[in-house]
Amino acid sequence: METMVMMAGMDLPIRAIREQVASAVDLIVHQTRFKDGSRRVTHLTEVERMEGDIITLQDVFVFDNSAGFDENGRILGRLRSTGLRPKFLEKLAYANVAVDPTIFRTERI
Repeated sequence: METMVMMAGMDLPIRAIREQVASAVDLIVHQTRFKDGSRRVTHLTEVERMEGDIITLQDVFVFDNSAGFDENGRILGRLRSTGLRPKFLEKLAYANVAVDPTIFRTERI
């Protein structure tokens, strides 16, 4: 996003661009293509705040592929909670979006 702003000819300092991005984006959804050709969402990451010139991020869910591959070579796994509750839940509640807090529990195996 920083690069797109800079390519648009906006003469803004990089810190100002990052502050705007950090205040506008709550969640990043990261998708990965695995060697079997499938694409899976592998990270749901919260954009937290600025610390100096750096935007801090926090993973909320991460894809666990410890099960490996099935007999046909397809990736096995699923998203697992990191146990951290995102701070943007307050914004969702304000918009009347209910989120069950139990989805953020880590599972004991």
